[in-house]
Amino acid sequence: MKKLSFTLAFERPLHLLDRCPIYKPSPLLHRFFGPKYVLLKDETQRMELGAFKALGGVYAVAQIIIGPGGSQDMPLSEMREKAGTMTFICASAGNHGMAVAAGARIFGAKARIHLPETAPQVFEKRLVQQGAQVVRSAATYEESVRCAIKDAADNNDIHLADGSWEGYMEPPRLVMEGYTVIAQELREAFVETGDWPTDVFLQAGVGGLAAAITYMIRANWPVQPKITVVEPENAPCLRDGVKAGQVVTVVGPVSNMGRLDCKTASMLALEVLRQMADSFVTVSDHQAQLATESLAAVDIRTTPSGASGLAALLASDISVDARPLVIISEGQV
Repeated sequence: MKKLSFTLAFERPLHLLDRCPIYKPSPLLHRFFGPKYVLLKDETQRMELGAFKALGGVYAVAQIIIGPGGSQDMPLSEMREKAGTMTFICASAGNHGMAVAAGARIFGAKARIHLPETAPQVFEKRLVQQGAQVVRSAATYEESVRCAIKDAADNNDIHLADGSWEGYMEPPRLVMEGYTVIAQELREAFVETGDWPTDVFLQAGVGGLAAAITYMIRANWPVQPKITVVEPENAPCLRDGVKAGQVVTVVGPVSNMGRLDCKTASMLALEVLRQMADSFVTVSDHQAQLATESLAAVDIRTTPSGASGLAALLASDISVDARPLVIISEGQV
């Protein structure tokens, strides 16, 4: 197997989060859906932002403020002083923008978030509440990314995307590194219970979450599950990128899995998943909606994006004796 061109480590984001009074591990739930027993990592309340992306955006903002070679124990007052002249810019379908805006607010910087027209109005309101400036810059997420890049370059601000491409790697690597905390929380729980999953279903947009969890599973879990990457059938950019051996842009209609409806994969995520994931599957909008309803029936409120991993599991022929793990990636929008 070809060696990866980068590394991820959970210790750095965990060290930072230990200084955060609202950080705590997200719940690991146990539910039955028909005869299938499922482990559910519930990210719907993560750090009061309601999605796993809180871990990546906040951590990346902090690390950029600290800077290369800076102390991980830099006092908050010093970080806020450094951040006073900084503005963080990104494009988002919602949750990544929320995390960047929250990080900027916490550490005393500014944030400007580019939303596509398809992003729900509720995200715009929540971003404004975080103190961010919101720009409805384009019809699609991919076009908003291009607008955010130009905005940052024109104004000499900091572009903090969660997707990566040739020549743009370190900020999205930091975002992915923040997500590794989820895998470490899971590892610690499974070490204690011994209830290691046999299968893991990981939903993917540009692929940051799926890649970060996959990387950590392969790096330090003593019991290795089968890893399945789940994408909307309208946006299989990782599946098609793996087949092509390079990043590709796919074409398809808008999906109800809005936070996963990304047509171009992150280069870093593709590198990890091409080498370490076992399979790639797609789910339909209808399947994702049904999974959302199944979760609501057990008092977990999420969206088709958040439920898509479960949708793939429920559509699979996995044995009833298996112990599958699914991440519920966001709360109800």
